[in-house]
Amino acid sequence: MTTKDTVNLMNEMGNKGVAQLNALGELNLRTWEKLVTRQMDAASFALEQGIRQVKLATEANGYTEYMNSQVELAKETGERAMAEAKASLKAAGEVQEDYRAWMQTGVSDLSAELREGVAPAA
Repeated sequence: MTTKDTVNLMNEMGNKGVAQLNALGELNLRTWEKLVTRQMDAASFALEQGIRQVKLATEANGYTEYMNSQVELAKETGERAMAEAKASLKAAGEVQEDYRAWMQTGVSDLSAELREGVAPAA
């Protein structure tokens, strides 16, 4: 392998490395967008439930009605929290698969480049 071939190979590997880093940056950005969206939804729901709780406290016609409405509100919040937890676990699995695919692509590309560079020298 000549010096020119070595330089070309290193240049090519560098370009592919930059492309992999760009792909990682895009993957990170998509991941953070998902997380921020989920957090904003959760914060919005918590705010809505707080407003409902205050409204129920001011509009209840008695202690029994107030307690029943609080129990119903707590039930809804618990169900939503459970659904959000399941959705978060699913999203975490998807993100894990995205990162795994990115890593596998990078390793296989690097392996191919190394094999290509070593084969002519042998």
